[in-house]
Amino acid sequence: MNRSRSILRHSLWLLALLAGHALANWQEALPGARIIGAGEFRWFGFDVYNARLWSAAKPLASDQPFALELIYQRKISRDDLVQASVDEIRRLSGESVSAAQLEAWQKQMQQAFVDVQAGTRITGVYLPGQGARFYVGQRLQHEVNDPAFARAFFDIWLDPRTRNPQLREQLMGVAKSR
Repeated sequence: MNRSRSILRHSLWLLALLAGHALANWQEALPGARIIGAGEFRWFGFDVYNARLWSAAKPLASDQPFALELIYQRKISRDDLVQASVDEIRRLSGESVSAAQLEAWQKQMQQAFVDVQAGTRITGVYLPGQGARFYVGQRLQHEVNDPAFARAFFDIWLDPRTRNPQLREQLMGVAKSR
């Protein structure tokens, strides 16, 4: 009886430990991270999301992890989020990303994203040389172990050829005041 109770107690302890790891929030991947820049994305006059870039390094360094936090201001389907991301990755990457690679990344994003509404927070964490983790609120939604995907995905906001250079400057903390 004592042996069974001991096994049960150790099993419960192990489950609690594993559950705690699975529920760990994104800040644990970025000790000492601070907001280095923030801005909002509007499309045809409509608020879409507020964005914040977190990092322990300022200026942002490509060999350091960072997090991009998006707080949505309106309802958008997961499919629309994924398609917009695929379109931008295709635009920025050109021929350097194959159709098969883009299709595989699209499947990863389908797992990483959710339908959003005003107030939904999705945070992507860039892990150099590893890939990316995506959190909805503070819950880990999906991890993509592909460094090429991670770079291509975050380039949507951080590449100099982004569709919104003003937001990029704000996120990087280099926006000039007007």
